Amino acid sequence: MKTDQTAITNDEMQIIELNSEFLGVSHFQLMEAVGSQIAREIANRIPQSKSNPKIHVISGPGKNGGDGFSAARHIATLGYRVKVTLIGRISDVVDYAAKHQLDAILQMSESIEFESYQDSTQFRPFQSDFIVDALLGTGVKGDLRQPVLGAVRTINKSEGYKISIDLPSGLDTDTGQPQGDAVKASLTLCLHKMKLGLTKGREYAGEVVVVPIGVPPEAELYAGPGDFKVLWKPRLPDSHKGDYGRLLVIGGSENFTGAPAYCSLAATKLGTDLVYVAAPERAAETISGYSRDLITIKLSGGHLNPKALAELDPWLKSSDAIVIGPGIGLHDETHEAVWRLISEVESLNKPLVLDADALKILSRKKRRLKTPTVLTPHAGEFSLLAGGKLSNDVELRRGAAVQLARELRAAVILKGRIDIVADEKRVKLNKTGNPYMTVGGTGDVLTGIVGGLLAQHTDPFDASVAAAFLNGLAGDLLISECGPTMTASALLESLPKAMKYCISGPPYPSIKK
Repeated sequence: MKTDQTAITNDEMQIIELNSEFLGVSHFQLMEAVGSQIAREIANRIPQSKSNPKIHVISGPGKNGGDGFSAARHIATLGYRVKVTLIGRISDVVDYAAKHQLDAILQMSESIEFESYQDSTQFRPFQSDFIVDALLGTGVKGDLRQPVLGAVRTINKSEGYKISIDLPSGLDTDTGQPQGDAVKASLTLCLHKMKLGLTKGREYAGEVVVVPIGVPPEAELYAGPGDFKVLWKPRLPDSHKGDYGRLLVIGGSENFTGAPAYCSLAATKLGTDLVYVAAPERAAETISGYSRDLITIKLSGGHLNPKALAELDPWLKSSDAIVIGPGIGLHDETHEAVWRLISEVESLNKPLVLDADALKILSRKKRRLKTPTVLTPHAGEFSLLAGGKLSNDVELRRGAAVQLARELRAAVILKGRIDIVADEKRVKLNKTGNPYMTVGGTGDVLTGIVGGLLAQHTDPFDASVAAAFLNGLAGDLLISECGPTMTASALLESLPKAMKYCISGPPYPSIKK
């Protein structure tokens, strides 16, 4: 079987599984595919001279244990008798897919012998030709505890050919380090793609074979709820103001106040602790009227100018991320001020988002950026940055986005019917959103989401993918609930619903556009 050597992290695999559910391929369906593949791999390794091999599946109560239950059933359907040992109580199996698999094998007493143990002192070395390790999957953190630790050590003391599902139980998915102890497998059947930890913990993995489990390619190509859910970290009880980010939005001018206001309010909806809006004095007064949640910094002059930069210095230093551009205008002095701001942010090495007029200013003196940066152009702004007309073909747009990301050393969100998110090494597409989002302000909401995520110390590419999906999802939910109407303020109110949709996890409700 062909082995895929592309190594992925635990977070990446979680995203893939959640996005598969969003596309309609449930975890139960993937678990079925796992069981079938494991059974086939075991059957191929049974010597023809061995008519009645002893096959023993050791399962934990989680999803990896569910893979083991599924494997046991599929092995039984091939005509082999199987023994399954659950480390824990039947009531401990709460994952819906794993429980469904367990319920099935509990009815198969003629072909599957079942037992469960909660006390590690009861373990004795297993006497089997094949021992299938389905105790723990990805996401193991911290040293193993009893009775799982005892089960791992018992597997290692046992004779027989040891097969781990996905990765040896106890091995960290990303570092390849044993968490107190880990199964030393003869063979690891890695699901879907090579896990990063297996490239580092080879002495525990044995032979590694990557097996396909029916994940749709679109689960990796397109953004989905998993891209946001994995970034979203529950708040600790002892959290303090500022722990979840300080964002500075620099924008606004004589004629444009809504753009920086919507951008900033989106960041507040995302949970950013403190959002500051720096704008020329009269614009800042108007922005204050949008919401009491905004902290406005009143800059001297009618537009952003170099003289106001000294006033911004303490706010730049105290912020975790900076947005420049919404409604900022294109005055000659503003050009100079924006470039000096970019240089200052680069010297501070803080994450930066350039949007709207700041992109037009960047296009006139284009250069590689020296701090983690996200650019959020629509087609027209992108054409200015790239120096040529943008094609309507998705593949050509994709290539152009990647090229620009490499030229400027930045993450790029090319907005359109299908958003294209790219950095120097990665690219992802997004299909959420609808034609009603052409109204003014929706792009500013997107910029605010990106800024809010960057302020919470998120990788620029990951923040861009999650923001594109979340912004479009909020628009789709709004249309689904309220009909064919859209305003930026209504989109803001829909953001918490979109966040809840992602965080709640599967099953995902369908959305009618």
